[in-house]
Amino acid sequence: MILAMTGPIEEQDFRLGWSLWRRAHQAVAKRCHKAAHAAKHQPPRGRLLEPARPAPTTSTTTMPLSTRISAPLLTDKNWELVRALMPPQKPRTGRPRKDNRTVLAGMLWVFGSGGSWRDLPEEEFGPWPTVYGRYRKWREEGLWQRIVKVLQF
Repeated sequence: MILAMTGPIEEQDFRLGWSLWRRAHQAVAKRCHKAAHAAKHQPPRGRLLEPARPAPTTSTTTMPLSTRISAPLLTDKNWELVRALMPPQKPRTGRPRKDNRTVLAGMLWVFGSGGSWRDLPEEEFGPWPTVYGRYRKWREEGLWQRIVKVLQF
C-alpha cells in the first residue's frame, strides 16, 4: 500500500478505493462464512420430511406418507421385472453403491408424491443427491425409459 501511494494521484485514488472495497468485501464474506458454518453445525429446525402436498383423504392408515406412496409403486413383483435392467450393484472399483432397489423406490416416491428431491426421506431412501444423480445417469443412458416401459403404471 505504501508503494502504491508513491505513484501518480490518479493511481493513488484507484488503489485506495480498491483497497477499501476489498477490505469491505472480505469482511462481508467472512460474516457469511461464519453464519453458514454456524448453521451447518446446528441441529436442523423443523425439517420437513413429507411434501407440502396434502395426503389423500381416503386413507385412514397411520403409516408415514413415504411408506404409503412407495409401497404400492415398487412391489416384489415389479422389482423382479426391473431387476434384469439394472446395472451391476457392485462397481469394479471404489465404494459399494447404494442398493438399486432402494434408489428406484426413492425415485418412484418423488414422482408419486409430487415432492421435490430434497423432500426425499433420507432414512428410507438414502441421500437425495444419490437418488437424483442415479436418476439423471439412468435417464441419460436410456435406462429410465426402459424401466418406465416395463413398469407401465
